[in-house]
Amino acid sequence: MELAFAASVYPTNGKRAIYEIRPHSSKLFTNKKRSFHNKFRCSVAVAPDGNRVSAVELENKKHDLLLAVQDTQRGLAATADQRSIIEEALVTVEGYNMGAPIDMGVLDGTWRLQYTSAPDVLVLFEAAARLPFFQVGQIFQKFECRDQLRGGVIRNVVRWSVPNLLEEQEGATLVVSAKFDVVSVRNIYLQFEEIKIQDIKISEQLQALIAPALLPRSFLSLQILQFLRSFTAQVPVTNPGTGRRSVGGLYYLSYLDRNMLLGRAVGGGGFSFSQFPVFRTQILHSSFWGDLLRPLILSFLSYYLQFPTNQ
Repeated sequence: MELAFAASVYPTNGKRAIYEIRPHSSKLFTNKKRSFHNKFRCSVAVAPDGNRVSAVELENKKHDLLLAVQDTQRGLAATADQRSIIEEALVTVEGYNMGAPIDMGVLDGTWRLQYTSAPDVLVLFEAAARLPFFQVGQIFQKFECRDQLRGGVIRNVVRWSVPNLLEEQEGATLVVSAKFDVVSVRNIYLQFEEIKIQDIKISEQLQALIAPALLPRSFLSLQILQFLRSFTAQVPVTNPGTGRRSVGGLYYLSYLDRNMLLGRAVGGGGFSFSQFPVFRTQILHSSFWGDLLRPLILSFLSYYLQFPTNQ
């Protein structure tokens, strides 16, 4: 995984210079020149022991964690020794912004699961490994809280499939939605609301069975295909005993920055997520293509038709 280093180092060749601005002056002018020679600036973070460390060191610790989880099949194939190493790497990274409040603007977005030790998620991977008719694709957590201060919506998204009936890995999508409230510096409380199955993508084999390509497609076959493609099932989450809204749970966000999210579910299980590329979600919106193509179209018209490009 590509990590973005936060350190910014200036050249030390002595060729560039900065100028000191005289304070309390109505006009900006310089009166002293200082060389950059042997000077640099670097972003810092706070280590678990309270010392200030460089952002490069933090990124190295994050990279160590990603290397540790790389060949574990998101936790399914992790041995006892690997789990111990991963847990140590998790705790190390968690210590770097421990106690810092949750930044809703950074949390907002889609996060892809890299590793988990949570039993309720591992059981899905185990079922997919044992059952030939079940596949589990990518798993995401999507937070919708950009303009919120104390809460928002979280959606757990699981891509799954049934071989030969649905497309590989991503034939259908299971979405578990919940509202969440910030109850402490790092804890959020989840109130689960709905389970939904959507985005059914049938395989080419099933399409050929329902509506063979060599035969004229009947109205009935087309209706069946349309029904399967647009099928959606929604089930509200309620408490079986009372029939009321289900009891929620605490979720501890132990580390957060712009490319990594670590969390721990109360009751057992840790999670490691990486930020899912924004570009893949932007291309789903027509406004993105409009903003991208508009300058190109106007430039084309201006060149060939002498059309002024007033934007």
